[in-house]
Amino acid sequence: MSAIESKYGLPRNIERYLAMLSKVYAQEGNKELQEIIVNAQIRIHEESGYDNWNGGMYGHSVYLVLPESLYLRVINQKEEYQNRISQDLGKSHNSENEYIDAVILEMEIAEDHDWRKESGVLLSNKKTVPPESEGRIWEDGRYRVFLSHKSEVKADVAGVKEKLKLFGVSAFVAHQDIHPTKEWQNEIENALFSMDSFVALMTKNFHESDWTDQEVGVAFGRGVPIVAIKIGRDPYGFIGKFQALRSDWKSTAMGIAKILIKQDKMIDAYIKTAHECTSYDNANTMAELLPYIDNLSDQQITGLISAFENNSELRGGFGFNGTKPRYYGGGLVYHLNRLTGRTYERVGNQIKLAGT
Repeated sequence: MSAIESKYGLPRNIERYLAMLSKVYAQEGNKELQEIIVNAQIRIHEESGYDNWNGGMYGHSVYLVLPESLYLRVINQKEEYQNRISQDLGKSHNSENEYIDAVILEMEIAEDHDWRKESGVLLSNKKTVPPESEGRIWEDGRYRVFLSHKSEVKADVAGVKEKLKLFGVSAFVAHQDIHPTKEWQNEIENALFSMDSFVALMTKNFHESDWTDQEVGVAFGRGVPIVAIKIGRDPYGFIGKFQALRSDWKSTAMGIAKILIKQDKMIDAYIKTAHECTSYDNANTMAELLPYIDNLSDQQITGLISAFENNSELRGGFGFNGTKPRYYGGGLVYHLNRLTGRTYERVGNQIKLAGT
């Protein structure tokens, strides 16, 4: 520690007096007091007291600034330690007409120390969406997708929303999904802060809307999966880091679903919808996603098998039963074997592990 410049002897020699105290405390075996002396940064308030005895006596307050961990360890004995060190310093110095007015222990606070966050009890300022709002915006048990678009293509976007339902997606389209009695901006925010994924439908004039850019910003801030669909415009700005899927309105829904089926939550929604499939044609369309699934949990495998065994419409689709592999692929059994490394086989209307 650097020497303290002072016209008084006690402040100038404080390091020497503290070094002596450190040795005294070491001899006593008083490790905690020695740690305080050795680890403290020193600040002195000169002339903090005055006594006119003996021609005038000047008191000095000594501040010992401790690392946080040490300060918290000794805080319950703080007053006791302050008095002890003050008395011992008073005995050890030989500066005439000066005395120790007080010793004060303080805690060092680093400039970048975010004590509020580190406390573990700071309430998050993250926007929360009331359950009633979520229930109003999204269908229960579906994968939530925010479709960001220009209002001029709202009819096409409504068509994409409808097609996505088949794959277990509940899509939010602002012009269609905002209830007339609700403030529209608040409802959009509720959708943005409760979505599972964000899709930017990059039409020619996408950038001309302030709202679309702000929606992209929220998606980035939340870190949700982002899909850019190029329908006339390349991605730009933050979203420019993604390779856009080139598409037209007819194939957009399938293109989105093929990307999102990589998400575990999307697979759960897909399986729920498989149980509810109402036609062979829908089953065949749904089966187009099977080759794009990369991983299945045991629970998801059980869910798909259950949907196949209990829903005759799903089971009747060639894409699931695998009876026309040239046109519709190998079916659910083929993909279960691909994904698990096990050997499944169809036995009548059931799917079983071989040998069971």
